[in-house]
Amino acid sequence: MARDLPIFPLPIVLFPGTSQPLHIFEPRYRQLLTDCLEGDRRFGIAYVAGDAGVDPAPKPGDCGCVVVIETTQALPDGRSNVLTRGERRFVLEAWLATDRPYRVARVAEFDDKPEDAHEAAQLAADVRADFARVAEALTVLTDRDSESVELPADPQRLSFHVAAALELAPEVKLQFLQIRSTTARLRRLAALLRPLAADAERRAAVRHRAKGNGKGGAHSKIEPVS
Repeated sequence: MARDLPIFPLPIVLFPGTSQPLHIFEPRYRQLLTDCLEGDRRFGIAYVAGDAGVDPAPKPGDCGCVVVIETTQALPDGRSNVLTRGERRFVLEAWLATDRPYRVARVAEFDDKPEDAHEAAQLAADVRADFARVAEALTVLTDRDSESVELPADPQRLSFHVAAALELAPEVKLQFLQIRSTTARLRRLAALLRPLAADAERRAAVRHRAKGNGKGGAHSKIEPVS
């Protein structure tokens, strides 16, 4: 579906279903916020590198995400804190000439293509299990209390949630955003998570042994952590 959409270029890759807080301070984006609140509360976030120079802009063909404004907090000096949530992905087709101080683009929204639900569910189970392994290991590595990992049941939403949660290079996250197949996205996530989970568990075991030694336990050789 094609539509005209205000665009907020940011060094962020946002996925559908995930939330993104924003601090609005530039006058043109204050105007964007005002216009969106008076309309359907939606604009687009498209990735630009943080070191891309003055006033960088995405290019036609780049992928982004439509967001809806969920809450706003106006500050006394005119700035605002805003909570947004990703909805549908889009491809930026062309920039439009308008009288607005911010950029507006013609975009084409898209979704994943229909696929075999059974295969997607199987892949989702693997991704869910390995992501939980990583999260559990991180509680040891960061000395946090163990917390249950709440992940979406729907395979597509799960794939977006996990891709957003992993610390990946923006270029890799953009690749995940552009994939139009839930199963393909889950396969790639599974391939990333399997070695990541194994490495995180190895590091957690090393840390656990080291903490035990520090409390008077039997000393053992600690393998180097690369």
